[in-house]
Amino acid sequence: MTCFLENEYGASFDFDLQKVFEQAVSAVLSHLDCPYDATVNLLLVDDEAIRGINSDARGIDAPTDVLSFPASDYEHPGDFSSLEENADAFDPDTGELLLGDIVISVDHLLKNAEDYGHSVKREYAFLIVHSMLHLTGFDHMEERDRIPMEEAQKQIMAALGINR
Repeated sequence: MTCFLENEYGASFDFDLQKVFEQAVSAVLSHLDCPYDATVNLLLVDDEAIRGINSDARGIDAPTDVLSFPASDYEHPGDFSSLEENADAFDPDTGELLLGDIVISVDHLLKNAEDYGHSVKREYAFLIVHSMLHLTGFDHMEERDRIPMEEAQKQIMAALGINR
C-alpha cells in the first residue's frame, strides 16, 4: 500500500498525519476485502484552495470539507472484480491499484471537529474513510446508496478505534 500525503496547509497536529492516513486507508481496504495493494494520494489544503478545486472540478464555487477523485469506475460499490480487465487501473511500475485522489480542507476539518465535539484526529480519519469509500464506488446522494455507505463508515471507524 502506498499513501502519498502532501500538506500544503502546513500546520502540524498532535498526531502523525501519515500514520493515521495509512491506518484509515488500510481499514477501508480490509473492510472491503480489496485483493490488491493500492495507491492513494491525499492533499491537505485551506478553504480557498479547495474552493478553487471544487469550482474547477464540479462547477460549485464554494469550499467543502473533502473532495474525492476516483481513478476507476465500479460496477458495484467496493467490488474490485471488474478492474482486472482495465490495465489503466493499475500502476505499471508497482502493479498497485490506483484508487485516486483525496483533497481535504483543513479549515473545514478543524471546524467540523469543533462543531461535532470530537477530536481533530477523529475528523481527519473520518474524512479519509468517507473519501476512500467514494474512491471505491460508494455514494450517498440517493437514500438506497447512503445507508450502505454510512454503515460501512461506522464499521470502519469502529475497527480503527478512533471514536467521538
